[in-house]
Amino acid sequence: MPLPNKMRAVEISKPGGPEVLLPVERPLPQPKANEILVKVAAAGVNRPDVLQRTGNYPVPADASDLPGLEIAGEVVACGAAVKMWRPGDSVCALVHGGGYAEYCVTPEVQALPVPKGLTPLEAASLPETFFTVWSNVYDRAGLKPGESLLVQGGSSGIGVAAIQMAVATGNRVFATAGSEEKCAACVRLGAEKAINYRTQDFGVEIKSATAGKGVDVILDMVGGDYFPKELKCLADDGRLVFIAFLRGPKTELDINELMRRRLTVCGSTLRPRPVDFKGAIARRLREKIWPLIEAGRIKPVIYRTFPLAEAREAHKLLESSQHIGKLVLVT
Repeated sequence: MPLPNKMRAVEISKPGGPEVLLPVERPLPQPKANEILVKVAAAGVNRPDVLQRTGNYPVPADASDLPGLEIAGEVVACGAAVKMWRPGDSVCALVHGGGYAEYCVTPEVQALPVPKGLTPLEAASLPETFFTVWSNVYDRAGLKPGESLLVQGGSSGIGVAAIQMAVATGNRVFATAGSEEKCAACVRLGAEKAINYRTQDFGVEIKSATAGKGVDVILDMVGGDYFPKELKCLADDGRLVFIAFLRGPKTELDINELMRRRLTVCGSTLRPRPVDFKGAIARRLREKIWPLIEAGRIKPVIYRTFPLAEAREAHKLLESSQHIGKLVLVT
């Protein structure tokens, strides 16, 4: 069947609130030599989309101006040098923008097969969070089986992925969340203990739960005044990795604490990294994590879906932080 020349999409008309997301018609993107064109069945909604919408997440020069960093659907065309996929394949992918649309291109190495037993809608909720968690928790912070992990914001999209992945790879997992309902959800996902940061001191609770030792790794998206307390939550030789800073990018560092207990503090952003880097993460996910998904040990957690044209409603819900898990747009 011939492909159309135009497609439905949602664009950011100008920096601002959710109301600046507008349904539009755009030309169909064309895959480059090492890219595939995917007919999008569903696209995940993530915090970086909100930051892009508000003008606080600059779009790389080689990226689509359309929001959306993860998709799932059917391959409908392949670039001249593509070897991994062919039309008709069902894939999910980390994309360089452009996910809020009926069609989207992605480098072939950033695509993964839709895990057996999952629908494309479920698979669309995986790439952005799973790539981020693997890159930071496993590659950067070096979480090993038997070690412990504290996930700040355990009911977020990143959080539900991190909890399940770490439990499935043989780790003790702790989490923080902002309500008893969200804490209960973290425990259902496998967290040994979930701490309500509105009513409990996570530093005290972590020390108590680990007999004073602390945790080996902390995955943090909060930053700001959490940082000094997190250092004290780390075990000797512990690692703290930042992926966001919802409470601000600046803090105070006790260098003595860092030196005396051999602590490591690091962080990263994924979008600006080269295709080869993201492709390497995709290979590790396919080898290490996809079998766990297909065995039912890790499951997508989708809170709500929205039609593509209602992306602004999805953004309102995401910014309210009332959800547990992922929000997904359906084309």
